[in-house]
Amino acid sequence: MKDNKIKKNTQAIRDIQHFGEEGGVVPVIDHSATSTFLNTSDMEKVFQGDLQGCYLYSRHSNPTVTAFSKKLAAMEYTEAAFGVASGMAAISCTIEQLLLDGGHIISSNTIYGGTWALFNNILSKRPNISISFVDPDNAEAFQKAIKPNTKLIYTETMSNPLLAISDISSLSKVAKKNNIPLVVDNTFTPVLVSPKQLGADIIVYSCTKYISGNSDLIAGAICASQDFISQLIDVNSGVAMLYGPVMDPNIAYQLYSRLDHLPLRMLAHSKAAKFLVDKMLEAGIKNIYYPGLPEHPQHNLFKQMRSSEEYIYGGMITLDCGSLEKATALSQLLQEQKFGLFAVSLGFSRTLLSCPSASTSSEIPEEEQKKIGLKPGLLRMSIGLIGDDEILAKKFIDSYNKVCG
Repeated sequence: MKDNKIKKNTQAIRDIQHFGEEGGVVPVIDHSATSTFLNTSDMEKVFQGDLQGCYLYSRHSNPTVTAFSKKLAAMEYTEAAFGVASGMAAISCTIEQLLLDGGHIISSNTIYGGTWALFNNILSKRPNISISFVDPDNAEAFQKAIKPNTKLIYTETMSNPLLAISDISSLSKVAKKNNIPLVVDNTFTPVLVSPKQLGADIIVYSCTKYISGNSDLIAGAICASQDFISQLIDVNSGVAMLYGPVMDPNIAYQLYSRLDHLPLRMLAHSKAAKFLVDKMLEAGIKNIYYPGLPEHPQHNLFKQMRSSEEYIYGGMITLDCGSLEKATALSQLLQEQKFGLFAVSLGFSRTLLSCPSASTSSEIPEEEQKKIGLKPGLLRMSIGLIGDDEILAKKFIDSYNKVCG
């Protein structure tokens, strides 16, 4: 790897050296549900908040989860991190902690359907919480949406499924000007983009996706200051502690190990996606949503935000097939041709295909989908990193021509 930024990012992961209880090169999987206090007075101090850093109970902290969390924090350039049971647990715990006394959220309007439903269908129903959805391409709109009780700004680095890019640096200026945190979901772009270095305060992940890379586990993580992580696990008022979305130590061990090759996997995903897009363009296929295209509204912005040009533009492609019927028919044919698998989620070693308007964004009402440009015929593709790129591209183009040509 020639790029210094890639080396820096990879080095951050390498610098987290772990020595097991007997000098092992990987952490042990600690299954203990509770931990011993050799000094009996220390337990009371923990519950009173006077003693930090002790293992108490695995809903509060666990050595294996801590090992993973420290490694992820190093990758994200944050002081600390905390592993939880899912990406939605990471989002909901973060938002709930920031809204303990209620308040106002300003959120991008092009977010994952499950997050939109959490904000609009659950949180906004509470009498002391309100939500404003704003175009992520307009930092001024975020500033105009600020209210006296605004508690946070929320966005996705790369939106799901429209692949719109948020100007994190500009949003950070708005957040800092108003003394509120900027929360960024970086699930689509781990390693590719460092939200913290662009000014974000809290980064959330669905580790189920690229960080896992194998579509075999459910997990999430919150990366932030040590103070915020301590708030999350406070025994009296910590949302993560009291709601209890525990990350299993076996999963933490798996994720700890997989972080080592995450940069290499992201490179492979990105190169495969770029190859397919080039072949699609050669075949005259249009209506492609991909940040690497010069006509993408945030093409130049994403070029500036990337950790390295070697990561190209990530492993996600969205295509407008014209109708939901054509999108599902194309997906069916592509699965039969062994181009990919028709399934939700992303970041798997094989290509995953889904129709967002009828699946992962179906929580968003049709009128809202129209408002943000989420068309019924969209096909979202998470491009895998295995297989012959030439053969797979030919399968895609042949299938596309049969269904949409």
